[in-house]
Amino acid sequence: MDMRARKAVGCFVLLTYMGVYAVLAASLGVALVPLIPTWAQLIYYAIAGIVWIFPLKPLFAWMNRTQ
Repeated sequence: MDMRARKAVGCFVLLTYMGVYAVLAASLGVALVPLIPTWAQLIYYAIAGIVWIFPLKPLFAWMNRTQ
């Protein structure tokens, strides 16, 4: 697969993943609102806002491969 095709597929996967992750993280956050205190909600959203990037490292490496 050439570089242009890899980047197109990677962009599609990235946008799909981000959409699904955002919906799942927000849904879980809303479900936790009545169960946990405000400070714990803040910690949850801070962690959820950072953790999404880690599974994408292999995708970015694949997209930028020169082979």
